[in-house]
Amino acid sequence: MSKSIGASGLRWLWLTLVVLVVDLGSKQWVMTHFQLGESLSLVPFFNLTYAHNLGAAFSFLADKGGWQRWLFAVIALAITVTLLVFMYRSDGRHKLNNIAYALIIGGAIGNLSDRLVHGYVIDFIDFHVNNWHYPIFNLADTSICIGALLIVLEGFFISPEKKGAKDK
Repeated sequence: MSKSIGASGLRWLWLTLVVLVVDLGSKQWVMTHFQLGESLSLVPFFNLTYAHNLGAAFSFLADKGGWQRWLFAVIALAITVTLLVFMYRSDGRHKLNNIAYALIIGGAIGNLSDRLVHGYVIDFIDFHVNNWHYPIFNLADTSICIGALLIVLEGFFISPEKKGAKDK
């Protein structure tokens, strides 16, 4: 028996679209207004710094010659499809998980788009303390991390209705 989109978690896909528009728009703004490597200090611990990331989080595998672009693209597609299935099977009223999945999908598609169009991911958020800099990241990365955190938090705070359903 098929479920309508409105009754499933897919009704939260509007959030994916918001993440995607904000992420790609912010990256386009940075590419238009900054030269690669250029940095603008906004407050003593935060810069906007235009960078290219050939790898994954924290530039993992960035120096491996290009094959990682396709590996990360396949991983992003697999995660997106898996989470879409989870959302379809989920009740639309289960907000926390569906919001988390939508955030992760939006971030994954945002970075996937960069990889396919440019061959690298556009990063620009630069937090630092004196000369120590956290690896530069973007809004897609932020969305993925928030989504993952929500999934973890949901695991700690299972509602009584869900717990009863799992015990049956």
